[in-house]
Amino acid sequence: MKFSEFIESEKSQLSHYLLIGNPVMHSLSPAMHNLALKHNKIGGEYISVSVSSRDVNMVLAHCTNDSFLGANITIPHKELFLDMVDELTDEAKEIGAINTLVKQDGKLIGHNTDAYGFIKPIENYIDTLHGERVIIFGSGGATKAIVFALQDLGVEQIVLVSRRPEMYESNGSENIIRCSYDNWIAYADDAAMIVNATPLGMTPNTESSPVPDQDIEILNEKICYDIVYNPRQTKFLKQAIQAGGTPIGGLDMLIYQGAKSFNLWTGFEFPIEKIKSKLDEVLPT
Repeated sequence: MKFSEFIESEKSQLSHYLLIGNPVMHSLSPAMHNLALKHNKIGGEYISVSVSSRDVNMVLAHCTNDSFLGANITIPHKELFLDMVDELTDEAKEIGAINTLVKQDGKLIGHNTDAYGFIKPIENYIDTLHGERVIIFGSGGATKAIVFALQDLGVEQIVLVSRRPEMYESNGSENIIRCSYDNWIAYADDAAMIVNATPLGMTPNTESSPVPDQDIEILNEKICYDIVYNPRQTKFLKQAIQAGGTPIGGLDMLIYQGAKSFNLWTGFEFPIEKIKSKLDEVLPT
């Protein structure tokens, strides 16, 4: 629902958490968080709202209402809200993007749980990645969290591939190389992991991938991580399987970043296994 419709509805007067982004209709976050609220016997509803840039001031005003309990922020607003909150955690400040709003002592605190969510599914590969090169397609708010996470893991070099590589601010990091889609493959042979942090392949445009079909052999024996989770098996992941790479989908990242957000809002734990079972029903493999 559009934010303008939401604030005119009865739901805005009842206890709620929001997902703020555009588009948001495809998101599985409401299914996850509403199950977690019910599991922990917590009142309130998690609602996705479509927010345009011109709605931001209205959203911030709404956040002062007692009925508003917290929010997640998704594409394309993770960087926009950075300067709108009262305070930032040190991690969010260093990343340069937020995905979680927490109300605390009358203030709106900006957190980033994407870095945590990104790392959880690759914990078994940490030793493999240490001291290696990673290629990331995309330069948005999610990419900033992924870069932060990879640097924390001790990755030696990060290659950022985007249509406008000169626009990415690396905060002085010397181990970041920017390149375009025209020359990324020059860095691919020595990469241990390739990450799709773009919307390419997301429903409904499921036949898109950042890697051209003629180049998929480069994915052989590489960890191929797609943060897109709908569909669960994106074209990029299918290419990885065909080429002999190791595919990792984005659903676990969604779950674990959500788990940390939920804990920040409520102090309660996410029922991970229940949520995975629920998502298996909502989004079959």
